[in-house]
Amino acid sequence: MILTAAPQMAQAQQQDNTPPLRIVALGDSLTAGYSLPQTAAFPVVLEAALKARGHYVTIANAGVSGDTASGGLARLDWSVPDGTQAVILELGANDMLRGVDPAVTEKALDTIITRLKERGIAVLLAGMFAAPNLGQDYANRFESIYTNLASKHDLVLYPFFLDGVTGNAPLVLPDGLHPSAAGVEVIVERILPTVERFIAGVTAAP
Repeated sequence: MILTAAPQMAQAQQQDNTPPLRIVALGDSLTAGYSLPQTAAFPVVLEAALKARGHYVTIANAGVSGDTASGGLARLDWSVPDGTQAVILELGANDMLRGVDPAVTEKALDTIITRLKERGIAVLLAGMFAAPNLGQDYANRFESIYTNLASKHDLVLYPFFLDGVTGNAPLVLPDGLHPSAAGVEVIVERILPTVERFIAGVTAAP
């Protein structure tokens, strides 16, 4: 269960007419909430959890089912509108499932991050692990994408977006890939400390 502490801070900010921190979750079906009610999608559940913790934020759902890193790059400008202050970047799972050359995925993600930073938008990078059937060499190359980019761009990294969910039958849909509503709750609970650390850095930046 996600703790619900200190909502007073968010309420005070609302009363003072302080604008919320505007975040966009840019991703694929894992962000979009594939086969779930919109209220159960990751950005909605995360926003509610952050508000319950006293953070005055809005999180826009810019997840597109089936999207690759290159697809995310192609729609970047309209998916992340002006006024956005931070992005949670969750892309690459479909590249991996399709066996896309990790160099192609890394280049697309690198370009997304570079363009967001040029706009003054902070980025939290959510990583993904490779499926075992793709072999160790592919896994090493794919999984290093996220650590490489986090190091290169000095980003907050959440190593595995599906941590605690993959392989846990009650937390995934019948396809065995996408999180159920309960799975999304687990994702949010586990990523929440990292998001809070990320937010603290964004709000402290000059």
